[in-house]
Amino acid sequence: MKTRNKKKLPMKVDDLESFLKEKFEKNPDLVFSKYEQQNGKKVGVCFIGYQVDTDKVEEFLLQPLLSMKEKWTNKEIINQTPLNNVQTSHSLEEVLQKLLVGEVFIYVEGEKEVLSYLLLNKEKRSLEKAETESLVLGPKIGFTESIVTNMNIVRWRIKSTDLVLEDYTIGKLNPRDIRLIYLKSIANEEDVNTMRQRIKELDVDEVEDSAVLSQYLADSQSNIFPSFQSTELPDRFTYAITKGKVGILMENSPTGIIAPANLFSFIESTEDLYMNWYAGTFLRLLRFIAMFFTVIVTPLYVAIITYQYSIVPTQLLISIGQSRAAVPFPPLIEALILEFLIELLREAGARLPTKVGQTMGIVGGIVIGQAAVAAGLTSNILIIVVAMSALASYTSPSYLLGTTIRIIRFPLILLAGLFGLIGIMFGLCFLIIHLLRLTSLGRSYLIPLYPLQLQDFNKVFYRTPFKFEYKRAKSYLPRSLYRFSKKDAGQKRDIDE
Repeated sequence: MKTRNKKKLPMKVDDLESFLKEKFEKNPDLVFSKYEQQNGKKVGVCFIGYQVDTDKVEEFLLQPLLSMKEKWTNKEIINQTPLNNVQTSHSLEEVLQKLLVGEVFIYVEGEKEVLSYLLLNKEKRSLEKAETESLVLGPKIGFTESIVTNMNIVRWRIKSTDLVLEDYTIGKLNPRDIRLIYLKSIANEEDVNTMRQRIKELDVDEVEDSAVLSQYLADSQSNIFPSFQSTELPDRFTYAITKGKVGILMENSPTGIIAPANLFSFIESTEDLYMNWYAGTFLRLLRFIAMFFTVIVTPLYVAIITYQYSIVPTQLLISIGQSRAAVPFPPLIEALILEFLIELLREAGARLPTKVGQTMGIVGGIVIGQAAVAAGLTSNILIIVVAMSALASYTSPSYLLGTTIRIIRFPLILLAGLFGLIGIMFGLCFLIIHLLRLTSLGRSYLIPLYPLQLQDFNKVFYRTPFKFEYKRAKSYLPRSLYRFSKKDAGQKRDIDE
């Protein structure tokens, strides 16, 4: 065993073949071809069959190699091979890593370097419409699992020499390529350095997806709210980059990561930009109201019916009493049962095929709701309340935030059933304290509300006409604050000044 570990370049082609076949003893797709000159000098060509385009290997490597006859040297092979993506490796460890990612290597006996060419036969799906983030207006194209395709999309949308795509590899057992993306003239240097440091310090066997990577890179692992944005929309991704944020793309993942993020960025949609400013403002405010509504409405119903029913108008109170006359459960249990049924329907609809899931969600909701009322398990009023709450939760452009809100609602319902309105206030205060403590890349999760940045309110809570949008959000401290010059603003200035 010690002798094998000491193997290093230069070495005999036969020894290299033995070394690789020992390492890949359970891999029948390893191809190692040897060719010999009349003087006994050998050259070895090796690759993993299913990972490379064998037609290109034959045409662009083997044919030129065999036609060279007595001129087998690294220099001659590089000159005679019609490929310009050649790389060199100086150790056997590098050779093993390059084989695993689909490279073809050529080793000439006696040389100190191994030549390698990337001739991947990577299967990838074509560009398609985004599934989880639908838009009425704007580009419909979504990211794919190919990091090369995704980088091309980003380059296509941001045609700037300032665009930086830093290359990193994460995972010791199953390496994955990732790209750290930002605009060097706009992105805050501290944000870039923080993200770069976290990526370099990540020491794990493998990272399955960008959603998992965002959890590894998050400021806190105990955060119930998403720390970074995840999106499969290239326009949302590139829009965040041009605002001064940092993005990450990962191999085999159809979603990109955007950082830093705040609570309000999950409620924004790029569709707001494609409408007139008043329509965009209306929809944005509507989402804010809907998010608050979906959190508070069911707990509020439970608290009022259980303890504070005196604040309900008499006529409405009579209607509620008649509706609940046959219900054997207290409002707390009634609400939890119905919310649980709604969550089951929502999850089942998401897991079933699209057409079946839509039909099951609509029909199942109607049938179960009517059956629950007929059986006396719940009241008509609560079905309306829970349905409105579920409908409001669907207005969130972010699936991650929508899931978080669904989780938050259950503790608030329990507090409302146990302590009434005081319990709701206690729960909301605890939630606000939690939000105040959260950070994303070291920046407040409630910015620009806390710390207060009034000049950035038009970037979050409402929209103004584009002619007034000459500044980027100051909250993220971009290197360049001005998007374009105001008539009386003079030349472009940096925020550092």
